[in-house]
Amino acid sequence: MADHNISQALSNLLVEMKLLGRTRTPQQRASVPPYRHAAPSAPWPWMDFDVDKSAVERSSDRESSDDWSNYPQNLFGNWTKDQVERSEMLTRCSHSQSCLIYKVEMGNDGLFNKNAGEKPTAVTAESTQAFWNELQQPRPEGIRIRAFFVDNLSLDVLKVLGTTFNIEPFFFSSSMNRISSRYQEDAKAGVGDHITVILPFICVMRETGTRPGSIPHDGSADALQKAARERLEINTQASLKLTHDTLLEDLLAIHMVRGKDSSTIISYHPISHLKETSASRLRSLVERTGDSVYWSKLFKKFEDPTFVFLAILWYALYAWDEAFEVLYQHIIELESRVLGTNDVVLTQELHKLQAYLLHYKQLLRDFHKSVEFVKKTPNPAMPHDDGEHNSTKHLKREVDNLLSEIDRLESQRTMQSDRLDNVMRLAFATVNIEDSRAMKRVSYLTMVFLPASLIAAVFGMNVVEINSGSRETLSHYVEATITLTVLTIWLVVAMQTESSFWPKGSPWWRRLAWPLFFAATPYLRRRRAPQRDEQ
Repeated sequence: MADHNISQALSNLLVEMKLLGRTRTPQQRASVPPYRHAAPSAPWPWMDFDVDKSAVERSSDRESSDDWSNYPQNLFGNWTKDQVERSEMLTRCSHSQSCLIYKVEMGNDGLFNKNAGEKPTAVTAESTQAFWNELQQPRPEGIRIRAFFVDNLSLDVLKVLGTTFNIEPFFFSSSMNRISSRYQEDAKAGVGDHITVILPFICVMRETGTRPGSIPHDGSADALQKAARERLEINTQASLKLTHDTLLEDLLAIHMVRGKDSSTIISYHPISHLKETSASRLRSLVERTGDSVYWSKLFKKFEDPTFVFLAILWYALYAWDEAFEVLYQHIIELESRVLGTNDVVLTQELHKLQAYLLHYKQLLRDFHKSVEFVKKTPNPAMPHDDGEHNSTKHLKREVDNLLSEIDRLESQRTMQSDRLDNVMRLAFATVNIEDSRAMKRVSYLTMVFLPASLIAAVFGMNVVEINSGSRETLSHYVEATITLTVLTIWLVVAMQTESSFWPKGSPWWRRLAWPLFFAATPYLRRRRAPQRDEQ
């Protein structure tokens, strides 16, 4: 027995170490989500066509909802062990740590019961059966919504929640793989339905005590080159480090069971070393919506629990808004640095930000689609009423308010993207101007040596007029070279449209006579000096 316990403990430790290797740090890449496995509408959940057919055969359907340990096969027979293994919905759970569950309850009067979620429920492997028995008890009357915000989701709690509330496994698989999805299932008029929204969004991770700038603050060439080497890859799935903060891809994973008498919300929070949204924070924010005068009136007036679901989606909008504020300040700093330098590292940073903004465009589209989904899937348990208490009509109005804010975010993203384009054009223009100046200096240097090269070529010609009797000397070469060089400089300067050797707008004869005026400048200055003294 002791050997078995030791073996089990070692097995759990290995699983935890494997899970720890999957948790992201700010520098790590998040895997690209397999969107084909996002929702139940896909006919082959977590099935790849390159595997052996025997590994994905449909298993026999079982409807035993009492044996929670066999989830999801106990309720969803089409999910074979092979498919569950591919989805990693079970292997990404915590196997040794306790799971913390924060509760929120709203009564039929539209008020939150602050005592219900005052202390979290810690569910361990030993207390899982007790948690299961607690969920099987009939829910007291007068509770409109009961919400579970789950931190450090364990394997047993996943199975208990999935079996108790008949949750489609896609909710857990999409959440753990960060696949953006939205779907409705088991809709029955006058009874209720299940709705799920998995929504990745961008939030700000504040840096304290450090300045992990993606642009070095010392501005030295070595530091800039080192930063460039560290960013040879543009990876939009990873976190974006700015001058003072980090933009992190967070996740809202919400499943709601809407019923006629009472509804349930389950919010999953991924295991991560990063400062993503915790279950405790989201629970407190949901409770604080009851303190809002505007939302408290909605909760009291309308019985539809979807209003609470919609309020949770507002959290993603707040996070997006903060992220764009931080990104805007970073772009301003980049602009000021572009004006002062033409280093290629800055152009690389600009391209990197532009790639992230394109990725954010896709995330905002998913956000818009998720809110539209809430608008197009009214609660089937709510009675149809065309009067003042028509919750569907008022819910659509609130959804439109959120959609208008998402459109504002997209306009803000577009503005920042256009501003980056403008900065990149400025950076390239600055580089081109510097290159032109360098080439101009080279041209001047070439013109200085051109007469000498010409005379050397002429003196080296094997013709009688030059080499007859070998009478040419080095002094002849120097005299001819200096004469031709002076003549070249005179003509080059005279052909310039603007120069410091003559006043602006001077005629051609004035430009040709510039050496005379230049030589007479000291004499004219001496003559003007006594006149100024007399005045």
